[in-house]
Amino acid sequence: MSTDVLIVGAGPTGLALGIDLARRGVDALVVERAGELFPGSRGKGIQPRTMEVFDDLGVLDAIHAAGGGYPVGMIWQDGQRVGEHRMFDPVEPTEDSPYDAPWMVPQWRTQRILFDRLEELDGKVAFGLEAVGLEQDEDGVTVRLATGGSVRARYVVAADGGRSAVRRSLGIGMTGETVDPNPTLVADARITGLDRDNWHIFPPRGEGDGFLAVCPLAGTEDFQVTAQFPEGSSVDLSLEGVRKVVAARSHLAPEDVTEVRWASDFRPRAALADRFRDGRVFLAGDAAHIHSPAGGQGLNTSVQDAYNLGWKLGAVLRDGVDEALLETYEEERRPIAADMLGLSTSVHRGEVRRGEATRQLGLGYRESSLTAETRQAPATLRAGDRAPDGTLGGVRLFDAFRGPHWTLLAVGAEAPELPGSVRVIRGPAQESYGKGLFLVRPDGYVGWAGDTADGLPRYLARAGL
Repeated sequence: MSTDVLIVGAGPTGLALGIDLARRGVDALVVERAGELFPGSRGKGIQPRTMEVFDDLGVLDAIHAAGGGYPVGMIWQDGQRVGEHRMFDPVEPTEDSPYDAPWMVPQWRTQRILFDRLEELDGKVAFGLEAVGLEQDEDGVTVRLATGGSVRARYVVAADGGRSAVRRSLGIGMTGETVDPNPTLVADARITGLDRDNWHIFPPRGEGDGFLAVCPLAGTEDFQVTAQFPEGSSVDLSLEGVRKVVAARSHLAPEDVTEVRWASDFRPRAALADRFRDGRVFLAGDAAHIHSPAGGQGLNTSVQDAYNLGWKLGAVLRDGVDEALLETYEEERRPIAADMLGLSTSVHRGEVRRGEATRQLGLGYRESSLTAETRQAPATLRAGDRAPDGTLGGVRLFDAFRGPHWTLLAVGAEAPELPGSVRVIRGPAQESYGKGLFLVRPDGYVGWAGDTADGLPRYLARAGL
């Protein structure tokens, strides 16, 4: 069995990468050791920047239909509602940032939507195939499977989670810390006796107790139950175990928990892989960085890893761009992951409130070797920043960006002749961009900006355009 790109792991990271490669005409195979997609709600928050990514990948309408906004937290004490808690301050959508707040979609539904989109693009997922080791040479990678067979690929992407077998095979360590030593239960359950308009929060009743939170999962009949336990506790994941903790920490009776559909436990941890690449193998998602769930950064950072890597692999494999382009994946994504780990930990510990930073719209690559800012007096928007939405010459910019191409925005400036692979949009100076030429990468970031076209041909040559 052989392929150009082998993606190990059919979580959000692997499926998003599979979609990006499939729409670029790259032969890729996703392998998943489990027999089916992940069944739980775990990563349920989709940040505004990831909504923009999903817009480009063609799944935004399905994501919108499958979820809903975050409900207001309702604090309970002794069976009485005693106050409200808002996870974050509301933000109004703007022309340049149309997705204003996190959108709640249970992880299992997000993965199903991504899987369906991948199949629509004729992408391939093979379940029940577990990668257990690999060998590299100058031409490719041979990945050994638990079944005794192997897959040969030009490149491999490890998207197989925090306990990544591929990462361990490469001997890449992870540096990190325990964010919270207290174990936490998370379960998807059917519950009666609570409304679905609020996220129900039950603070600890006494010393040594943990909190209980019961959140209605938008688009489903389920609630996500989260409960913290003292350090050293064993967590009972059975129906009776979930019933016991819900009854002990709330006004609900045990029988109000009618079904547990999925349950797991974890100890919040933050860790970063020492490197994101070893030869022809790349780490992405939880295989590269492990987050506390607080702040909803893990799944989002992971999907954006895939979005960064996908166009670069496509350029090398489909367009013949120099392999040196792939060196920029770690250069760009590892600092982002490090920052997001710090943010997640700070949110978990109550040091930082969810807000502008957790929306991830301000992330960018100003310091990247792929970034060139040549204007004499750049305005607020600089090369390396996310390219905002808006309207230019009667064209909505996110519509212009959508697809696996580069886009040149000529904003109150004259556009040069460019290869047919670059889409050109012309219009007068506008608020978000000011004035100038802006070359937008396939992943929606400004790669090059200039007052004139001087230097643009050199940049285009380097990008293989």
